Amino acid sequence: MKIAVAGCAGRMGRMLVQEILATDTVTLAGGTEPQGSPFLGQDIGRLVGTTEPLGIAITDDPSSLFSHADAVIDFTTPDATTVHARLAATHRTALIVGTTGFSPTQQEAVSIAAKSIPIVMSPNMSIGTNLLFALTERVAAILGLDYDIEILEMHHRHKVDAPSGTALGLGQAAARGRRTTLDDVSQITRNGHTGPRTPGTIGFASLRGGDVIGEHTVIFAADGERVELTHKASSRQIFARGAIRAARWCNGRRPGLYSMQDVLGLTPRTP
Repeated sequence: MKIAVAGCAGRMGRMLVQEILATDTVTLAGGTEPQGSPFLGQDIGRLVGTTEPLGIAITDDPSSLFSHADAVIDFTTPDATTVHARLAATHRTALIVGTTGFSPTQQEAVSIAAKSIPIVMSPNMSIGTNLLFALTERVAAILGLDYDIEILEMHHRHKVDAPSGTALGLGQAAARGRRTTLDDVSQITRNGHTGPRTPGTIGFASLRGGDVIGEHTVIFAADGERVELTHKASSRQIFARGAIRAARWCNGRRPGLYSMQDVLGLTPRTP
């Protein structure tokens, strides 16, 4: 299976290239960077420190990338991913999306593309984190409204959005467990005299500092006890491995918008 990487010179892009090269069952089809990038024209092997050049130049032509790959992994920006989704549909190329922060219009563009091709879209490609999503939904359903839910996340100082896409995904999982929607119960910020906590809400707290790759904790707090579910990432390699697993899963898959829950067989089955 031929896999390409959009945004291959970023931290996540380089990790993806390295993992693809280290995985026997897939081959690297290419990589792109935006116009003006200093990495354009460079051999992609040199980018990640291979002993010999791979003969694959980094380009700014995503259309060519999609035409030569069976699947493209995209950890870029919402604007770029929206363009990539349309190209993926045109070339019938599977798309793996780790980008977060989509507007409703951008999300709709991805959903439309998924009518033609398989797209796996997840705020976090880590296998452990996706297990945390499933556990969060289950625990929220079991514990009910007697337990307050708070979601704490911490990331490196360079992260520009908050709460993280993973934190919001955990909030959505908890809301599903309670048979509601996160939009109806989320409490994103607290400042000043807030008054007592509103029953049934799902709260968020975001910390930023150092080089923390990602830590997420879902807290279920009640009178007399507290249950905490935690995942800590110590290497971006876990996200790359999950994305490659998702790309392989898409091979021969019918069109549709899927998640890592589907890839891992964690999606509840309809009787």
